[in-house]
Amino acid sequence: MKTQNIVGGVVAVSMLVAGVLVMSGSMQASAATKTPNPTTVACVASAVTARETSLGNAVMTHSTAVNNAYTTRASALATAYGKTSTADIKAGVKLAWSSFSVSTKNAAKDWRTAQTGAWSTFRTTTKACRDTSGVADTANASMEVSGN
Repeated sequence: MKTQNIVGGVVAVSMLVAGVLVMSGSMQASAATKTPNPTTVACVASAVTARETSLGNAVMTHSTAVNNAYTTRASALATAYGKTSTADIKAGVKLAWSSFSVSTKNAAKDWRTAQTGAWSTFRTTTKACRDTSGVADTANASMEVSGN
């Protein structure tokens, strides 16, 4: 009798779990296949376009600033190594590297400011789009480059 009750209980629990899993699966499937509101999609698409344009411009600005830092450093180092005294060479090299460090740090700071601004504007804009669950890509923000 005990064995029959245990087997019956296991079967009942298995059926309950199976029912919950089936319901859960059907709820996930319906959420995944739900047709989004076309107005919401258009609103989010517009916000994404603006964000990506802003980020693209910021990347170009950052790249140009870093490239300029390297060009300026190369020129300053060439000038430093054209000096005749050890003290002048050391001072020129130190200044070249110090200026390079400041330039690249400023470029990184400007990138982070632009990046934060683009994502902030995107979040503000998409709030007006209403229910963006399932169509917004905010979960991918962490994949953005660091700018360092």
